[in-house]
Amino acid sequence: MKTTPSLRAIAAAVCVLAMPLSVQAQASLPASAAAASQSSAAATLKRYELQTNIVDGKMVFIDAKGQVNPVLAAKVGDTVELVLKSGEGAEHDLLIPELNVASAKFSANSGSTSVRFKVTRAGTFTYYCSIPGHRQIGMEGKLEVAGTSLAEAGAPKAAAAGSTGSESSQAAALALYTPAPSPMRGPDPSAVSVAANPAQVPVAVGARAPQLLKYRMETVELPGKLDDGTTFTYWTFNRQVPGPMLRAKVGDTVELTLFNAKDSKMIHSIDLHAVTGGHGGGQHTQVAPGQEKTVTFKALNPGLFVYHCATPLVPQHIAAGMYGMILVEPEGGLSKVDREYYVMQGEMYTGRPHGAPVHQEANLEKMANELPDYYVFNGEVGALSKTHKLQAKVGETVRIYFGVGGPNKISSFHIIGEIFDKVYSEGSISSPKHDVQTTLVAPGGATIVELKVQHPGSYLLVDHALSRAGKGAVGVLEVTGEPVPGVYHAGAVH
Repeated sequence: MKTTPSLRAIAAAVCVLAMPLSVQAQASLPASAAAASQSSAAATLKRYELQTNIVDGKMVFIDAKGQVNPVLAAKVGDTVELVLKSGEGAEHDLLIPELNVASAKFSANSGSTSVRFKVTRAGTFTYYCSIPGHRQIGMEGKLEVAGTSLAEAGAPKAAAAGSTGSESSQAAALALYTPAPSPMRGPDPSAVSVAANPAQVPVAVGARAPQLLKYRMETVELPGKLDDGTTFTYWTFNRQVPGPMLRAKVGDTVELTLFNAKDSKMIHSIDLHAVTGGHGGGQHTQVAPGQEKTVTFKALNPGLFVYHCATPLVPQHIAAGMYGMILVEPEGGLSKVDREYYVMQGEMYTGRPHGAPVHQEANLEKMANELPDYYVFNGEVGALSKTHKLQAKVGETVRIYFGVGGPNKISSFHIIGEIFDKVYSEGSISSPKHDVQTTLVAPGGATIVELKVQHPGSYLLVDHALSRAGKGAVGVLEVTGEPVPGVYHAGAVH
C-alpha cells in the first residue's frame, strides 16, 4: 500500500532543498567532516611580500612593514602566497620542508619570485633560506597556522605539488623539497689556477711624504683548481688567493673601492685590520652583485695586517679564499732586501675527502667543528711547489710576508733547512726577534721573516704541525749558486 508522507516530513524536505548547497552537504556529513567543510568555506588567500636584506650584521627576511623575520599567520585551508625579492642582491630561496614548500632561487639578476601553497596542517612551521650559511646567520622565521588539520577533521589530506595524495607520494614530494647534499660531479673543466704569485709584491714605499693612494678591487666567484683533478668554487679578491697585497706608509690616506662582479651570487665586503673604525671597512662595504662601494681611511699604525671578507657567514667567505694582506711601512720605510715574497695559509672544508676527483663544495659542519680537509699556501695544493716557486741565490737576503687567513687554525711557520735571522712577530715592525726556528701566526694574523741563504738547495716552507703537509701546506724556496764554504756538506769533516 502506498504511504502518503506527512506534512511534517514534506516541510522538512522543503527546508533542506532551500539550504545553500554547502550547508546541505554539511547536513549529510558527520560532525567532524562538517567542521572541515566549514574551515574550507572560510578559507582565504594570505599574501605576504618578503624582501631579504642585512640588518645588524645578519641576513634576514623583512616584510612590507619592516618587520625582521616576521611571524606569518594563516588558518587551515587558507592558500598562502609568498612574493620574494632579494633586497641586497644576493641569491636566496625559501623553504618550509614540513609543508612541502620550496621557492625557486632568486636574486637581483633574476628578479622576484613567488610560491603559492594550500595549508592543510595546523601548527608552527619554520621558513628559512637554504643557501649554505644563510640560515645560520639569521634567515629564518615562523609560519603559525591556526585551526584543525584537515586530515584530523576527517577530510582527505591535501596533496603537495606533484603528489597523488597518498602517504608515499607525500613523502616523495617532501624529499624533493628537503635540502640534500649535491650529487657528486667531476672536476669543473673550466677551472683555472687561483694561486697568487708570491713574487707579486708592490714596490717598497721608502722615505716620502704621506700621499693619497687609490685602490680598486673586485670580488669574483669562480671555479678554481684545488688539487690535481679536484676543483672548488672559490670566492676571491681579484680572482686570486690570497687577494692582492696592498702597500702604504704611515700617514697615507687610502681610498679603497670594492666592486662585486655582476655574476656573483653572494654579497661580499672587506674588513682591513689596518683600519680604525667602521668594522675595518666591513660596515660600509657590504656590496651586492654588480655594485660597488668606497671607504677612505688613514694608515695610522705601521705593520703587516690581514684583510678579509666580513659578510656573514664570515668564516665561510674566508675559507672560500677571501683574505689578503696590507703592509703599512713605518717612517723611513723598511730595510732593503734582495727579494720579497707574499705567502698566506688557509684551510678548506669540503664535502668529499681530500684528493677526491670531483668538484668540491664547502662543508659548513666541518668548518664549525674545525676539521679541515685541506691546508693550503696561496689558495691551492701545489701553489708554491708546482704553480709557483720562491727563488733566491746564495748570499741574498729573502723577506717573506706571511699571514694566515684561517678562518680557524694557527700556523707554526717554519722553513726546513733554514733559520729566520729576523722575525717581526704578529706583524709588528717595532721590535724584531732574531735567530728563530719556528714562529706562531694566529688566524687573522701575520708575521715578517727574513733570512740570508748560504747554501743551494730546495728549502720547504711548512706548517710544523706536519700532518698538514700531507693536506697541502708545502711550498718550496729554490736556492741556486755556490755554497758558502764550511756551512754544510754531506759526509764527515775532510
